[in-house]
Amino acid sequence: MKTTISKSLSAAVSLGLVCFGNTSIAASKSSAPVAAPVVHVITIQGRVAGKQTVTKFADGKIKTEFSYRENGRGPDIFEDITLDANGQLASFTATGKSTFGAPIDETFSRKDGKAAWRSKADAGESAAATSMYVPVESSLETGAITARALLKAKDNKLEALPSGQLSISKILDSTVTNGKVKKPATLYAIAGFGLEPSYVWMWKTATPSTAGMLGVVSPGFSALESGWEGNAEALLKTQLDADGITLKKMAAKFVKKPEGVTVFRNVRWFDAEAAQMRGPSDVFVNRGKIAAVYPPNSIIRQDATVIDGAGRTLLPGLFDMHGHTSPWDSVLQIAGGVTTLRDMGNVNEALADLTAKIDAGASIGPHIVPTGFIEGDSQYKASGGITVKSVDDAKRAIDFYSQQGFRQIKLYNSMRPDWIAPITAYAKERGIRVSGHIPAFMRAEEAVRAGFDEIQHINQVILNFLVKDDDDTRTLLRFYLVGDNANQIDLESQRVKDFIKLLVERKTAVDPTMTAFEAMFLQRQGAANPSFKMVANNVPPTIRRAWLTNSMDVTDKNEAAFKKSYQKLMDFVKLMHDAGVPLLAGTDDIAGFTLHRELELYVMAGIPPVEVLKIATWNGAKYSQVLERTGSIAVGKDADLILVEGDPSKNISDIRKVSLVMKSGAIHFPTELYSTLGVKPFVAAPTLTQVKAAADAK
Repeated sequence: MKTTISKSLSAAVSLGLVCFGNTSIAASKSSAPVAAPVVHVITIQGRVAGKQTVTKFADGKIKTEFSYRENGRGPDIFEDITLDANGQLASFTATGKSTFGAPIDETFSRKDGKAAWRSKADAGESAAATSMYVPVESSLETGAITARALLKAKDNKLEALPSGQLSISKILDSTVTNGKVKKPATLYAIAGFGLEPSYVWMWKTATPSTAGMLGVVSPGFSALESGWEGNAEALLKTQLDADGITLKKMAAKFVKKPEGVTVFRNVRWFDAEAAQMRGPSDVFVNRGKIAAVYPPNSIIRQDATVIDGAGRTLLPGLFDMHGHTSPWDSVLQIAGGVTTLRDMGNVNEALADLTAKIDAGASIGPHIVPTGFIEGDSQYKASGGITVKSVDDAKRAIDFYSQQGFRQIKLYNSMRPDWIAPITAYAKERGIRVSGHIPAFMRAEEAVRAGFDEIQHINQVILNFLVKDDDDTRTLLRFYLVGDNANQIDLESQRVKDFIKLLVERKTAVDPTMTAFEAMFLQRQGAANPSFKMVANNVPPTIRRAWLTNSMDVTDKNEAAFKKSYQKLMDFVKLMHDAGVPLLAGTDDIAGFTLHRELELYVMAGIPPVEVLKIATWNGAKYSQVLERTGSIAVGKDADLILVEGDPSKNISDIRKVSLVMKSGAIHFPTELYSTLGVKPFVAAPTLTQVKAAADAK
């Protein structure tokens, strides 16, 4: 369940630093420390949320402790590290528990030229002499060690273990201050860990390969050396400016804007309103709008760019109705055919900046429909958006979002149940939809009666039948209670029927995010992630390996119950659909790829593919409140279109075979975008042909 902070931690995660855990550190068996521990303070939305402590010992050992708390969960991870003469990992041990409770137990060692590793994901050996081991789960310090090793390596490149390649490049120099002295620092970008550059700030020294880490920053999150935390805002601005230059160059290179008319020739096309496939037809686009739909092979009366649609399907652009987006995620969304993204909670300033850049053509990404995130103040609160301490605070937050044109808000776990009715009433006076998690100590049926227009996540729905009055669902209970007990719910019971009837009567939509729970409840450590196994061979090795882990603790004891519970969630989704509850296709996970799987899961639940395609297009536009301009192939609407190899109305898995994406008439080829992100494309791009107007045209 990705929250705002999990996107804010993208800088750390993309460093290969998926940091989890919850245990106590063992007493050190190393010699005396050579210096005082180096502490990095972790700040989330201006709130100190944890720290990283790194201690170096005279015998060469390094010990780290990494911990933070956010949204009722967070990492506690502990490492023992030694380095070789090249600054690479000679030995590494990580212990702890993951964000959702799974234990961590990872080791690596290099001896006599042979490297060996074991983790919950995998185990292996290699004789690679100059290679850098990339842990599955580790601290920020491991990323700094990797940076130093790369700066020392030939051409600043190293083979990665178990596979892949790492490289580092200097971006720029800057200066930071603690109010008394100024010190120089350097921003580096590491490539090879994920689908985007991994930025890290290092202290500038005469020998960069020995420099200490100043820290990492991203919107809403910073981990900076103690005493230097006040530089977070300035460092982030500098970093985002540098990142923006790269993204702007990508937009200039890969976004194509044909002059005049564009024609999708002889293409089958999806009528989203009717949930039927039409054609073959010729679909004309001009000035960013759908201009006409003609019979196939019609006479073209003016010069045009023609795209061969034979054997292909034209769909309205897809909607991801549950994202927490970032600049590089936005590129991946477009590559996956998502032309509109409903952001369900973010750092407000960062989202506004990204939206402006995408709208101006300075960054690649979908149309963004923002949702105003409002959270109550508690020890379990999620950061991002606006935190409130009263109903009046919440009303002021609604005014803030309303005056910026937001048409929906999202309420979160720490909102008090007695606040919901007055808050929803106030929002609706201003024409704003209300959605969210079900606040702790409240049931979904109570939230719906109090005014919720929409519920996020299937677990928040199912908890309606499981929670007791004193169950605090701001904790991990909101996951384990469902995994352990959802299998016992009688879907034929009167209570279930009454609840679904209530959803239908109130026209309450549900954003199930089924993919977010598939691996959580079904994946054992070391097994392929069921959500992404069909695309695993297309992504970089480090991501493929990370997908072999599960942060939930699925064991011999609970595996059978979890599996039955997940099937119960699937059955509940089918029940809601059949009853007429509006479903919305959201993800809350890795951009692009997750939406494709979400649609597959709906079909696996028993919903016909054409209905699933309508959910991903028409429903998305309707409940994003943009149906008047997009969401279907109709004359006068925006040309938000995707061209797919095959026919997803018969085989929903064809939805991954997006060969062309058109957003407001501008063309993007997924082949180009995926290749830039390190992803192997799924299908080739279609050929664009320039055709002269018919000779008899006047």
